[in-house]
Amino acid sequence: MKIEFLQEPELEFGNGGRHIDIRFGMMHYKPLDYDSTSAPKEIKLGIVGSSETVEGLEIWLEKCSQGIEAKKSKQPYLFPEFPGFGEENNLPAPIRVDSRRNAVISNKDIDKLLQIQDVNTLISETVKFFIEELRYIDEKTSPDVLVCALPESLLEKMSVDEENTDSNNQPTSNNENNQKEVELDFRDLFKAKAMALRKPTQIILPSTYNAAKKKSKISKNKHKQKAQTIQDEATRAWNFYTALYYKALGTPWRLVRDSRDLTTCYVGISFYKTLDRSKLLTSTAQIFNERGEGVILRGGQAELSKDDRQPYLPASDASELLSNALAMYRREHRNLPARVVLHKTSRFIPEEFEGFQDALDKHGIDTAEFISFDNRGGTRLFRYGKYPPLRGTLLSLDNYTHVLYTRGSVDFFSTYPGMYVPRPLKFRCESVEETPKALAQEILALTKMNWNNTQFDRGEPITIRAARQVGHILKYVGKNDPLEFHYRFYM
Repeated sequence: MKIEFLQEPELEFGNGGRHIDIRFGMMHYKPLDYDSTSAPKEIKLGIVGSSETVEGLEIWLEKCSQGIEAKKSKQPYLFPEFPGFGEENNLPAPIRVDSRRNAVISNKDIDKLLQIQDVNTLISETVKFFIEELRYIDEKTSPDVLVCALPESLLEKMSVDEENTDSNNQPTSNNENNQKEVELDFRDLFKAKAMALRKPTQIILPSTYNAAKKKSKISKNKHKQKAQTIQDEATRAWNFYTALYYKALGTPWRLVRDSRDLTTCYVGISFYKTLDRSKLLTSTAQIFNERGEGVILRGGQAELSKDDRQPYLPASDASELLSNALAMYRREHRNLPARVVLHKTSRFIPEEFEGFQDALDKHGIDTAEFISFDNRGGTRLFRYGKYPPLRGTLLSLDNYTHVLYTRGSVDFFSTYPGMYVPRPLKFRCESVEETPKALAQEILALTKMNWNNTQFDRGEPITIRAARQVGHILKYVGKNDPLEFHYRFYM
């Protein structure tokens, strides 16, 4: 065994500025693309909600535009201020709201929805109602981002007790065949159906702009329910602004890339069950470059290994999936990458290697890294004292298997910012060109490409996180439903 420490990767912001922290980088140097013609000059919102939620959001956004003071804390780098936004600020694109781009839901319509007793029906009808209202304001005013400002009463009615889900994020059932009715997830269903609008969407809860409100749950996925504590107001403002900026076609930051580095296409591959759970797992893929420009693909049907019941792709489907990914990359960037990095949530088998290699050979790509991740790994390290191991700690168990602390104590924050004992990320270098240390450094950098969260110590690289997140949504997308290819529609 061997233990090493990896330095925190820097990110690149406007004016070529670099910083390890997203918020300080944007405050000091502005967003990466702020001076380009493609950067959003303003972010026009179209909001649908009750009179209370629409007004509450508008008041909060006006407050955010003037800046939000930092939370009183002994860790000022963990809780920085939000500097405000507007032409004179380092967050130059202002968020614009206008009553002409809003649709206020009447109390009568809300009460009509609340009369629905079956939760699944309530979720379906609420999604349908909001989609139609958003469609109307989009056709009338064409905002940049469509916002669903859910009323508290609907949130409470759609909330689900965590005890109704098991540790595998599947509804529990006394029937061994698990024939219990499928429970719908509001967020994932909404995102799937909103693709027909061809505009990015944002769901905002009352607890975001009003800390006095209890944080309600709209997801039945237990993994999504872990972080239900309300963040400080400045952090909420940072996260909201950054997500909107990206959805409005902006690029807040990117990975630092040396001119000598090979151009790389990052592909995350995960699997999800169909909504009725009647079919084998189906694969999804997520493509990223150093700018974090994600493109979504829906792959073919997967199979389960007879040895360990892990999902895998037949050779022909693996070849087709990667070929489609490379074709999409070429369409976006007008050239093919020199290097491909495949991140997968299960082990690669020889049949998959054969298929992926076939696609690489057809496109003339010589350099590829095949890395699998295991979220069931139980290996952990312990430090003397009260704090967990440092983020960036790398434990090599052998030449192939490694454990990386992507969450942990952070020197820059002078603390461990999490609530629970961090679980490290276990990965296996199945077939690689780079050293495990270099690949671990790359994984650590990819954990900072989450546009939904500006605190940089996320647990998974965006390739894997996005592929899993996309899978949750794709199971609600019908075969003939519109399908968007950019990641901003899935956030």
